[in-house]
Amino acid sequence: MEPSWISIMPPLVAIVLALLLRQVIPALFAGIWLGAWAINGFSLAGLWYGLLDSFQKHMLNALADADHAAVILFSLMIGGTVGIISRNGGMQGIVNRIVSWADNARRACLATATMGLAVFFDDYANTLVVGNTMRPVTDSMRVSRAKLAYIVDSTAAPVACIALVTTWIGYEVGLIGESLSYLPDLESEAYLLFLSTIPYSFYPLLAVSFVFMVAATGRDFGPMAGAERSALANGADDGGHLDSSLAADCEPIESVEGKPQRAINAALPIAVLIFGVMGGLYATGIASLESDSPAIKDIIGAADSYKSLMWGSLLGMITAVALTLGQRIMSLEEVVNAWYQGMRAMIYAMIILVLAWSLSGITAELRTADFLVSVLGDTLPVQFVPVLVFLIAAFTAFATGSSWGAMGILVPLVIPLTWAVMKASGHAAPEDMHILYSAIASVLAGSVWGDHCSPISDTTILSSMASGCDHIEHVRTQLPYALVVGGVAMLLCSIPVAYGLPWWIALTVSAILLYALLRLIGRRPAPPGA
Repeated sequence: MEPSWISIMPPLVAIVLALLLRQVIPALFAGIWLGAWAINGFSLAGLWYGLLDSFQKHMLNALADADHAAVILFSLMIGGTVGIISRNGGMQGIVNRIVSWADNARRACLATATMGLAVFFDDYANTLVVGNTMRPVTDSMRVSRAKLAYIVDSTAAPVACIALVTTWIGYEVGLIGESLSYLPDLESEAYLLFLSTIPYSFYPLLAVSFVFMVAATGRDFGPMAGAERSALANGADDGGHLDSSLAADCEPIESVEGKPQRAINAALPIAVLIFGVMGGLYATGIASLESDSPAIKDIIGAADSYKSLMWGSLLGMITAVALTLGQRIMSLEEVVNAWYQGMRAMIYAMIILVLAWSLSGITAELRTADFLVSVLGDTLPVQFVPVLVFLIAAFTAFATGSSWGAMGILVPLVIPLTWAVMKASGHAAPEDMHILYSAIASVLAGSVWGDHCSPISDTTILSSMASGCDHIEHVRTQLPYALVVGGVAMLLCSIPVAYGLPWWIALTVSAILLYALLRLIGRRPAPPGA
């Protein structure tokens, strides 16, 4: 099929409907249906056959792919593992060790941020566990609920989207892998490509760094400074509340009462999961190479990441089950229930992922990327692709309240588009790959940034709820911090790095500037009467 303006309609309709409806699933399905109708010729009969093909062809193909099935199984298994280690007290054991160190306001904030890094494997678990656990501690130290919510929110999604093994990884690698399957001349393995993007995820890296700067210095600016002054004078409880139906739907998985809360019961399964994935990457990479002493990068590049992720998640889950049953913390029936409860939290994301895969296949068949390159290839400087992608992803996530939805819509479009623009402009050499890495990272980072700023974001709402902070107060106080960090990430990282500045220099300069800004405009709350 020759590329034409019709080819941009399915992803464009998906984006517009997602913004209007604030619902990603029906928006993605509408894009799939429109694309299937276009493939069937835009006839009246084609409208009906397009609806049928949306299910019997495009979604079925997305589910039938072995790599896609591996991503779904990995994601469900790691979700189940999170459910087990939450219920067996292991996660709470890790939390208890960190909490015991917090004996003043500064340490309470640092402990909260550190705990956000420790519970890195899932953003929902991070938000609910850290917020609910640290709230009594920060209240006693007169740290505002708004600041607690900011720390919780800023160490949830930013950490989960760039850590090596999390509930996000299967989703992200699945989207990247689907895009690579339509680009035979781009020789890369999906997980290795994801790892290569991590240094270019400027907003998540700087957001986490800024959290620790704020926590360590005790300085704040904007509405957050006012919230801190109020908490110091009147106490931390701001009377925050949320709709009770939302709270009922987002209850954290509580540990079993009357049983010891041992950190090892969470730390060991997580360690086994991580080392299982790393071991799987090494084993499958070595098996596919004929060289006697290959480099680590070559091994990972030749590895089967889908198989490795499945191995690691299976071993981690078995370890969690064995520890729980061996210590008689729960019965087998209770373990299965906890496993199912954790796995159930992944279902929504898996639905979005299947729809995103389906839309990706349709855009490839319609040659959407080829059309965009024919229109933009000669006018769009390739160095500006990452920052434009960052802004589009941020706007989409802000308006929809879903970073996963924004990624699902944009990743399958951005990777082939960026690669095609790079080739058209003569920037497809190995030394130019940082542009592709930065563009992919910009989708992930921009989605997280927009999600952070959005009052309708699920993680923003959960952070407010778990921290006991009024939701609008959380959004109002966090927004200036997110805008400052996002602006620095764009201006000092995305654009200069696309022109060849090493990523580590850009990150270092940006971190120094953020610290200087905090020292310059930030103030510590003055005690009453001072």
